[in-house]
Amino acid sequence: MSLINLAESYAYATTITSGVFGNSPVGLIGFGDAGVGSTAMATTNGGLSLQSIISDPGSSFDTMQANFTANYQAMAVQAIGIGLTFKFAKKLLRKPISNVNRNLMKPLGIGVRL
Repeated sequence: MSLINLAESYAYATTITSGVFGNSPVGLIGFGDAGVGSTAMATTNGGLSLQSIISDPGSSFDTMQANFTANYQAMAVQAIGIGLTFKFAKKLLRKPISNVNRNLMKPLGIGVRL
């Protein structure tokens, strides 16, 4: 498992969930964000959670459609930026990342790499 690839995937997930649901991936599941976990449909920041989608799917899907229509261009720009940033950073930091993986992560034997 690569920690850098995991961070890149989380960045993409954040872009999508904030643009469509108005919430972070963790907030969408119902953990950690302000207001999430309450019984109200929308959180205090106006985002949706899985609980709100299950309890009121019609209104939730209308909200998701409106959010996507309003945010799809910004989401596309963010996704391109994330891809370019991680690609550039991986190339720029190739030697230090390799060094950490070889000298620190591999001896630990936990199956995780940078």
